[in-house]
Amino acid sequence: MTDGLYQWPNVSYLGARLPKEKLYENGLVTAGVREKFVADVQRITWTHKIAEETINLPSTDAVPEIEVLQVDGKRNDVADAVLAVIDKAIPNPIFFEITREAGARREVRMVAAHKPRGMGTSKAPAYYSTRWMPADIQRVPLPTAISLDALYSALLAPLTPIKVRPGEDLPHVGVRLATVRRLQREVAGLERKIRSEQQLNRKVELRRMLRSKQAELEEQK
Repeated sequence: MTDGLYQWPNVSYLGARLPKEKLYENGLVTAGVREKFVADVQRITWTHKIAEETINLPSTDAVPEIEVLQVDGKRNDVADAVLAVIDKAIPNPIFFEITREAGARREVRMVAAHKPRGMGTSKAPAYYSTRWMPADIQRVPLPTAISLDALYSALLAPLTPIKVRPGEDLPHVGVRLATVRRLQREVAGLERKIRSEQQLNRKVELRRMLRSKQAELEEQK
């Protein structure tokens, strides 16, 4: 997981305000999520458009362009459910920069989900995040890439618990991320069972299963 922020190219800057009401004023958003949206979000700014015409990298069907949105929070944080509303409203892959006021300083964290264009949105995406950092932290240049598809993988990879393998495409990255999330849940479930199990022979069997799942998890990373 990275603890830095990217220096988005100046040529990709937009600075366009997105009316947050347009993102949640539809029948697909529950009342609870709408309330959270209103409570969490001060404003949304479309800060950068990473596209073929702005940074001269060829687009693909999966990644025609990459959006960077700054979400200024009203409170301590912005919920993933709010980000999911925005992700469903905007089909292209998005990197969010969430800001908050922390005492005397302004902080930011970068958040994204694995979401190539055209990917189904029936399930809530899994979001990956940096830690909170000072808003004026020195940013790092974008990774070198030969296409927007490859750039998206390179930008997303440091946020996730896996390393993108040489030549691995976005669909395979998504499959591995889903597998890792499943195995992490299974490992956590087995650990809970081991703590509560009283029978020694059953506890031994659960530990064997746990080691097996942990080995599978390491292979996927």
